[in-house]
Amino acid sequence: MTSRRLLKAAQAIREVVSMAILTELRDPRVKYVTVTKVEVLPDMKQAKVYVTIMGEETQQRLSLRGLQNAAGFLQAKIAERIDTRYTPRLEFLLDEGAKNLQQIDQILRRVLPTDSDTSDEDEELEDAEAEGDADASHFDDEESDEADATNERPDASS
Repeated sequence: MTSRRLLKAAQAIREVVSMAILTELRDPRVKYVTVTKVEVLPDMKQAKVYVTIMGEETQQRLSLRGLQNAAGFLQAKIAERIDTRYTPRLEFLLDEGAKNLQQIDQILRRVLPTDSDTSDEDEELEDAEAEGDADASHFDDEESDEADATNERPDASS
């Protein structure tokens, strides 16, 4: 289980790295980068920084290479702002979560019916239920007539 100390360190590193990328990093290769999460090893000597990069695969690889080249600069920013015994060595990894979500969304759109199809089905269900309610009330009347008839027979025989 990850300790609270490591979670706090990971959060602090994520904030420092994301702000440094956004405001201080001048590498033209690094565009449309979002830091999604950071995992810090228990000895605090290494941190895995997961990023999502918008764009085509070539742009993603180019931005990832720019981030890896800027790792020393970003480590220096971490050392300035976070007081720890060791400054973790940064390793940048592409977070595939957003890509996986897009693929799942596309599959669900193909498999599940569209809104116009479901609204037609909903109307058909409502019509069927309305007819079913009318039929049910008709059956209720018949059952009450039968109950009245059975109640009268015992009285008539006595």
